[in-house]
Amino acid sequence: MAEENTVTKKYTFGLDKNFACALSYVAGWISGLVFFLSEKEDKEIRFHAVQSIIFFGSLSIISLFLGRIPLVGWSLMPVLGLLGFVGWLVCLVKAYQGEHFKLPVVGDIAEKQVNK
Repeated sequence: MAEENTVTKKYTFGLDKNFACALSYVAGWISGLVFFLSEKEDKEIRFHAVQSIIFFGSLSIISLFLGRIPLVGWSLMPVLGLLGFVGWLVCLVKAYQGEHFKLPVVGDIAEKQVNK
């Protein structure tokens, strides 16, 4: 009987592909940047990394501005936080499941960046 080759390809830092994609979201834009700079070949990992950078980077910048606007900005901060948490959770789960999940607007930009 021939032995089956069950060796799976390892990607960034020796991780499985789905796990590397999911980890791109764990620490927001910071982990996205780490995986984007570390992974040179796999377009799926790079896509999730760029999507993480753009999504969470945008939320960080928006929260900086909203935090400086009394009352209106302060009242919108919890909404932004909820949006960030839900986006983080959805992206994390979908990436781990191996799904090519694109956020509205951000996903298209990330895809263009990866496919340059």
